[in-house]
Amino acid sequence: MAKSTTIRKGMPSVQLSKAEFSDRLRGRFYDPAFAEVAEEIERIIEKAWEGYDKYRKNPRTQSAGRGFADPDFKLPIEWLETRTAILSAERRQKHRKAPSRILLINGSSRSDQSCPGEMSKTFRLVTMAKEVIAKARGFEVDLLDLSRLTSEYGRVIYPCKACVSTAMPLCNWPCSCYPNHAMGQVGDWMAEIYPLWAAAHGVMIICPVNWYQAPSSLKLMIDRLVCADGGNPDPSSTGGKNPQRAKELELKGWNYPKHLAGRVFSVVVHAMRPESRTCEEFSPTG
Repeated sequence: MAKSTTIRKGMPSVQLSKAEFSDRLRGRFYDPAFAEVAEEIERIIEKAWEGYDKYRKNPRTQSAGRGFADPDFKLPIEWLETRTAILSAERRQKHRKAPSRILLINGSSRSDQSCPGEMSKTFRLVTMAKEVIAKARGFEVDLLDLSRLTSEYGRVIYPCKACVSTAMPLCNWPCSCYPNHAMGQVGDWMAEIYPLWAAAHGVMIICPVNWYQAPSSLKLMIDRLVCADGGNPDPSSTGGKNPQRAKELELKGWNYPKHLAGRVFSVVVHAMRPESRTCEEFSPTG
């Protein structure tokens, strides 16, 4: 007897009115310097509203092609580009004559290029590790500095939507939740980060303890890496983000592909606590 699936609905609508949408988008141009191009901005807002109202999440697509369950299914061009970058990275990683590549990750949000005004201890540790590894024969190093999320214009990692909790096949490798042009959720850094992980033979994360937890920037990236463990590499198999089809596919038996299997991982966590404060009074930062 086939197992039945239920898609539970009932959360309130988050659809904005045109006035609400326009006010929010107009807020991005708060600087008086934009006043001289106000008419142009209003035309942009009108076009952006049309994309939001009609929900053009992925306005540019192409047929999936060979190797997909449904070769004619339209997939986002941006997703296909990220997939191509990952496949290329995987080929380099598996090449027998390739040097061992280590991905060093600065997990601190602190930077002397933003409000703290001072380099983080984490970045100093990462720099030391990079110098040591770079001197070793047969090793190469990639540095992923997550402090750029707080200090670099337009650099962003969007939060995980937990598609896995509906069904594992609904979570794609790489993540297909973003970009979402209808919602203005573009420029997702994970499109560049996934290939870095795929190319690595070893990954070292160095991070501080922020308020008794992992830094929020590091947590964002780790959450979005859930698709590396069991994620569906073929969105056409579920008709895109179709929860019913994803649940049915999982119930048939999902093989949970390990996209980052065989890599070596390490985590270095540091913290400092002044003697004048107790653990309960002070939460160390990086």
